[in-house]
Amino acid sequence: MSTDLSQAVPLPKTSLPVVIFGAGSIVKDAHLPAYSRLGFTVAGIYDPDLAKAAALAAQHGTRAFASVAEATALGTGAVYDLATPPEVITGILSALPEEATVIIQKPMGSDLAGADAILRVVRARRLKAAVNFQIRFAPALMALKDAIARGMLGEVVDVDGLLAVDTPWHLFAFLAKLPRVEILLHSIHYLDAIREILGNPLGVHAKTIGHPSSTVSNTRSALILDYGPNVRCALSINHNHSFGRKFQACEFRICGTKGAAYIKLGVNLDYPKGEPDELWLNTGAGWEHVPLQGNWFIEAFLGRFTQVMRFAVGEDTTLQGSAEDAWHTMALVEAAYESSALPAHPIKGAPDA
Repeated sequence: MSTDLSQAVPLPKTSLPVVIFGAGSIVKDAHLPAYSRLGFTVAGIYDPDLAKAAALAAQHGTRAFASVAEATALGTGAVYDLATPPEVITGILSALPEEATVIIQKPMGSDLAGADAILRVVRARRLKAAVNFQIRFAPALMALKDAIARGMLGEVVDVDGLLAVDTPWHLFAFLAKLPRVEILLHSIHYLDAIREILGNPLGVHAKTIGHPSSTVSNTRSALILDYGPNVRCALSINHNHSFGRKFQACEFRICGTKGAAYIKLGVNLDYPKGEPDELWLNTGAGWEHVPLQGNWFIEAFLGRFTQVMRFAVGEDTTLQGSAEDAWHTMALVEAAYESSALPAHPIKGAPDA
């Protein structure tokens, strides 16, 4: 049964042209290759650095727009992909045609106040907006969700996440100046995926810190999500495990009352080269390896973009991972940072002699 688990979003029968805002590495390495594989037409790229946009556009057989007005000339007849820094998102959204379909790069703002501002613009302009929390669409996650929906695991009661990896922070120089990094820009993916499976938690206990070897503000986190008396959910994240591949890990264990699942996310191992993702299921007859139709990168982008396009052309009635839903992921992230800033519960001292 595990071999027929859903792992991909069906392609729509028709599609709209895509307009991309931003010409950074994520566009080059993930967005443009994903659109090419899907067969979607990229109408063009806009970036304040016109030379950068032109160079990238030339490599992919499309055009560079010289202004926001040029980039939005297609009106609601395009899907707008905002692969931009969080601080410029509200300005771009305000310039988009009302009721346009748009994909917003994660995170949804640099903090919850930023997410609030984005959501207000989305509502005011009646934009059909999704946020690119694309791990929801990774083949391993889609198959897991299908297995849970079929009752193969029973009621989910345990979720464990363990990352012990050596992330090459030097590849992301812009992170050195940011006050929030690990949860906001990395573990946010896992929090969003957990929310999709379990819903919104009642609360969170969290601690996020840096590392003596790194100038990045926070690279290690521990999080406990409160889902009441029946569910235990904990994440242990360490991006500074620099002692060789042997005991590094990027894995999740999801246990239910009838079965369990194990997921390995390979992109974080030997990054950026990565390793293949893995999914294993145990529904009572031992562990079974589930063949996957790709990895988080870039197959999750294929699913994210395809679902938005299906919604844009009317083939899906629900926009998955909408801005309204993504706001709750940002609220969870904000709560985690607030929790981290609070002192731990004090331990009582020994009684007097």
